[in-house]
Amino acid sequence: MSRKSFAFVDYGKCDPKGCSPKNGVCASASVCAFKVLKQIDGRFEQPMVFQDMCMGCWDCMEACPFKAVQQMHLL
Repeated sequence: MSRKSFAFVDYGKCDPKGCSPKNGVCASASVCAFKVLKQIDGRFEQPMVFQDMCMGCWDCMEACPFKAVQQMHLL
């Protein structure tokens, strides 16, 4: 049985203002090549993950200075 892995955001740790004080751009969203992690509500807002489309490259996890983007597994 294979397991699906995807990124998710711990909103208790996420702070786009801390990533980019002037622009409010999430560091993880800006590096997501597949555009599945997005700031839907605009700059300075926390991003959301389109989990069913996540390719599991984990660039977003590496880019997050707050370790708010993490890996989740489903069976």
